[in-house]
Amino acid sequence: MNSNIVDIRKLWTVFHNGDKESVIHKDLDLTIARGEFLSLVGGSGTGKTVLLRQMLGLEQPTKGEITVLDKPAAELGKRGAALRVGMLFQQGALFSAFTVLENIAFPLRELKTLPSALIHEAAMVKLQMVGLSPDQADKMPADLSGGMVKRVSLARALIMDPPLLLLDEPTAGLDPESSDSFCALLRSLHRDMELTVVMVTHDLDTLFELSTRIAVLADQKVIVSGPPKDVVVFQHPFIRTFFLGERGQRAMELLREYPFTV
Repeated sequence: MNSNIVDIRKLWTVFHNGDKESVIHKDLDLTIARGEFLSLVGGSGTGKTVLLRQMLGLEQPTKGEITVLDKPAAELGKRGAALRVGMLFQQGALFSAFTVLENIAFPLRELKTLPSALIHEAAMVKLQMVGLSPDQADKMPADLSGGMVKRVSLARALIMDPPLLLLDEPTAGLDPESSDSFCALLRSLHRDMELTVVMVTHDLDTLFELSTRIAVLADQKVIVSGPPKDVVVFQHPFIRTFFLGERGQRAMELLREYPFTV
């Protein structure tokens, strides 16, 4: 079995707007090993979320190869990505007309192969797995706090027990207490479910609390990847600005005080 759950080779992403051509990724290489919690960081326009969508099979690169679990990522978009990859979108992307439980169960119902009672039971298990009580099951998304929306969305992303979980700004919009609580949940699920996680985040506290490895996107490629302590000393203007400013220094000080180990 391949030890890498994601392999990206010589990836190019080119966008066209009329006569203008924008090269986002150029000969980008990245491998993600099973069990990692890898964070993608980079400046605006470096294609972090685009890369997540390409891993999910929702967008196709201009050229190059992406394989996920030894299959071309393009096949995920055709055959149902939820079986192999869970995705937590930045704003949650819950269906407003569905209850909490209906949102969580949606991917299973789309399979049209399981009895309703089994789907209901599985959805209730995932609801409680993300720290919500059964009495939340019949609530509507409009009645939920931001932290609860994130948890329901996470439960839906995990309903198929996928080995790979993609997170797009998972703590965006949360207050510090809710963010800390959600990070603790992600950390425990990563460990207990033996997940491989790929996260895009701008939040330095989240980044240092959860990442086993960081990959930095700049200059149209991954300029460095490694443990946080190695990445922050890599010599590049973006890294100096992003990691070594006041917020970065404060977050790294917390990391030294409360180191995270898998």
